[in-house]
Amino acid sequence: MNVTRADTWPDLDEQLHAGAWDESLKRFRLRAAFRGAGRVGEGLRTSLSRLGGDYAAKERHIIRNFRKYARRSLEGEDSVWNWLALAKHHGLPTRMLDWSFSPYVALHFATQATSDFDQDGEIWVVGFPAVNRFLPRPLAALLEEEGSDVFSTEMLGAVAASLRRFDALADEPFMLFLEPPSLDERIVNQAALFSIISSATQETEAWLERHADACRRIVIPASLKWEIRDRLDQLNITERVLFPGLDGLSAWLKRYYLERT
Repeated sequence: MNVTRADTWPDLDEQLHAGAWDESLKRFRLRAAFRGAGRVGEGLRTSLSRLGGDYAAKERHIIRNFRKYARRSLEGEDSVWNWLALAKHHGLPTRMLDWSFSPYVALHFATQATSDFDQDGEIWVVGFPAVNRFLPRPLAALLEEEGSDVFSTEMLGAVAASLRRFDALADEPFMLFLEPPSLDERIVNQAALFSIISSATQETEAWLERHADACRRIVIPASLKWEIRDRLDQLNITERVLFPGLDGLSAWLKRYYLERT
């Protein structure tokens, strides 16, 4: 896995946008997912795995009970993928991980906690084409037919109506990216994506380490975090926008007026 360090804002910005030029389109288009972490080494553990014990066996029970008690909250098709997206969005432990189409949204999450400003952070960058090379044929054919890099819940449901069928599509675990339905402004404003692997016990970081050309990491030194934070605020990449409502507004104001020590 390629790991680099960005010591200045111009260097960081250039690394985030590396490979964006698409010669066939004559446009700058990033075909990658981004995830920010406030501390190097936080890893990519799923919230499901953090439950501990035989967490894979708990997965279907968690989802079944969420569907039972939250039934009136679902809008759209009654599919496992819509339920998973809704559950993940509201903090239920799942095998999914949060990502974004936007490198600046990822930078926000790497610099939102000022308590971590004495620690190096990092940005994970995962290329869609490299990840999609390992998809089983039915899913790869569907992406090709749709001319897309990522799946919608409807697309996944057309191939696998359940997690069990999804996991059975290939002998080896594979990873893909799902663009969730626009459940609310938060998902839209964060340009949100979820990753999912066809095994509840397969951790994302371990999978990416085995497919090193699909991923790179950019280390953000602690000394650069305040500058990044100030630039993001000026670009309006803040809690006020990414978490619409009074909670987001309050979090932004609290951080914005914090005295730097």
